[in-house]
Amino acid sequence: MEERTPNRTKLWRICAKVSYGSWPALGLVAFGLTFALAFRFVPLPSSLEEAPASGVRFTDRNGTVLRESLVDGRRFITPVSIDRLPPHLLDATICAEDKRFWSHHGIDPLAMLRAAGDALRRGRLVSGASTISQQLIKLAQPRPRNFGTKLVEALQAMRLEQLWSKRQILEAYFDRLDYGNSRIGIGAAAEYYFAKPPNDLSLAESAFLAGLPQAPSRLNPRWHLARALERQCSVLTRMKRAGLISAEEWNRARQEPIQLALHPPNFDAPHFVDLVRQELRKPSGHPSAEIRTTLDLPLTKFCTRSLRHHLDKLREEHVRNGALVVIENRTGNVLALVGSEDYFGPAAGQVNGAWAARSAGSTLKPFTYLLAFETGATPSTVVPDVPVAFTTPTGVYRPENYNHFCYGPVRLRLALANSLNIPAVRLLESLGGPAPLQRLFRECGVTTLERPAAKYGLGLTIGNASVRLLELVNAYAALARLGEFQPYRLLQDEPVAPRRRIGNAGACYLLADILRDNEARALTFGANSWLRFDFPVAVKTGTSTSYRDNWAIGYTPEFTAGVWVGNFDGSAMREVSGVSGAAPVLHEVMEHLSTDFGTSWYPRPENVIERTIHPLTGKLATANRPGLVREEFLSDHLPATESAADYDAAGRVLLGPEFREWLASPQNESLGEFVPVALGNVSLRVVSPLPGSVYYLDPDLPASDRLPLKSNLTGELVWQSLTLQCEGATARLKKGRHEISLHDPRTGAAARTWIVVKAL
Repeated sequence: MEERTPNRTKLWRICAKVSYGSWPALGLVAFGLTFALAFRFVPLPSSLEEAPASGVRFTDRNGTVLRESLVDGRRFITPVSIDRLPPHLLDATICAEDKRFWSHHGIDPLAMLRAAGDALRRGRLVSGASTISQQLIKLAQPRPRNFGTKLVEALQAMRLEQLWSKRQILEAYFDRLDYGNSRIGIGAAAEYYFAKPPNDLSLAESAFLAGLPQAPSRLNPRWHLARALERQCSVLTRMKRAGLISAEEWNRARQEPIQLALHPPNFDAPHFVDLVRQELRKPSGHPSAEIRTTLDLPLTKFCTRSLRHHLDKLREEHVRNGALVVIENRTGNVLALVGSEDYFGPAAGQVNGAWAARSAGSTLKPFTYLLAFETGATPSTVVPDVPVAFTTPTGVYRPENYNHFCYGPVRLRLALANSLNIPAVRLLESLGGPAPLQRLFRECGVTTLERPAAKYGLGLTIGNASVRLLELVNAYAALARLGEFQPYRLLQDEPVAPRRRIGNAGACYLLADILRDNEARALTFGANSWLRFDFPVAVKTGTSTSYRDNWAIGYTPEFTAGVWVGNFDGSAMREVSGVSGAAPVLHEVMEHLSTDFGTSWYPRPENVIERTIHPLTGKLATANRPGLVREEFLSDHLPATESAADYDAAGRVLLGPEFREWLASPQNESLGEFVPVALGNVSLRVVSPLPGSVYYLDPDLPASDRLPLKSNLTGELVWQSLTLQCEGATARLKKGRHEISLHDPRTGAAARTWIVVKAL
């Protein structure tokens, strides 16, 4: 018993020693198991699971990049699949950033030891030891740079390597690397520096880009090309030492010149892209990584060159700018939009002339004629182109023709083709005033006519309102579609809106036929103006008051184009009209469209027929007289048939009393083709002043108290007023409301009017 006690004690001591010695090992095992279990719960940055936000890329309809916009207002990002990256780009980046990438598990202990040794030797941190996996964690979730951050990133990098393949890690890394100049990702970098996709990069270019992320600012090749090339050489040397390239490949890559792209970002059709971005900011806009627009970039570049070329010819006439729009009628697509001569021009170049509201001039007239044709008027309807005054809520309105000349009786075909103001105003007055015309413009998508119709008055038809070129061209596109309105489109993936009929197809056909009639417009524009084409084109020009704006709009069944020329500051040009300013540009653009895309003309609609008329009466001819012409009409709107009452005994055309003054004036160049009707058939009428006219007495103008009185008849007429002194055909004005009467002693006929006189 006593002998076994020491043995038991010895055994106990042995067990105790073994147990005591194994505690550290057991502790290590327990720690390892705990760490392994906890390591599985190390969270990764949530942004790793999301693709990096892409830059918004605007392209034309063929996919050509127009512009890239910044992500978060500061970076261009273009994600690229790793399958589209060349092997030498992968090798160059791995050699530059993490040469043991394929073998480590998230951290590189050898690199960490090397970095620590360098820091001890030099007394400062010389280089990091972050692997590509650690860098990816840092790029995905930036944190303050300290020891705790490095530890967290190391743990997350190791966890990432457990969950992702090496190729997944590389793809995410390449999409998040900063290559300088606000370019994030290899896709954006390759396009910015070399204007090519990453899969087209050469070995030299791949090594060049692989070196930039080390210090994007210090190695910025736009400012420090020598530094960037030195870094490229270092990357190539590492690749050679690693056996990834041969000495021959190294030498060839070193000798290959690096040609940086001359123009960094794409910036084409700037006014158009600005307009698209403006549309996308609306609630219905949903930007995506690539926005394909309707623009045709080659056509837009041609239009830009044409506009600049013709503006250069007008510099001495104080013409500084212009704008241009082309719409494809079938789809409503905006194929070209030029907002100014030079987007970067110092004189308001970024103003978008295609969107700025400007005085429309005579470009609004065709819409008045459309309404007239739909309500019974015809191209042969004769209207008096003679001086006239209208009483309106804003005062007496006396329209004048552009050349201050009156042509007497004029058919609507000639009135529209020659852009005569007086017939257009008379026509609108016969339609009930400006309200129907304003409604038609609103139906055609014109958004600038916001005031009450009475504020525009009858002058609306000759362009006393402001419109946008883009909206005006699209309104004309509705005429080009023979009365079908369709909203214009800026985006290819935007649904094509259904068309809405705004006018009779036959009436629109008559408009187009008149606007293409070069012979009809020769009276004002001559036979060889810029409005003459070798193929059919409907054309209308416009010039605003004091030559501040001029316009030219043209269309075929396929295209509608419009040009505005003027100055953004509103200053007047030196007598530059639509036919001399905007029309030359339009002519060149329409010829280009016809040559490159092809144009046609309209077949005659079924409800349009042709008849023979007398050119001076506008009525259907019954006899074979000299000079008869053929004219087209809506089948249910034929003119009256001529009768003996239309002519005197000598066969001359009889004109009504409204033509008497014109017949006796020097502007009557008819060579005896017209004669007035007999006086017995005329009712006495006061021509001026019109009822309700308001006059002002100006003490600085002594003659302001004398008012000429005019009648539609001549002879011994008597003017009288109970409150004003009448001296023959002149009244002496004074403040107040006054009635004026007119008496014809020969016939006993009488007429009255009234006026209001105020003091300034």
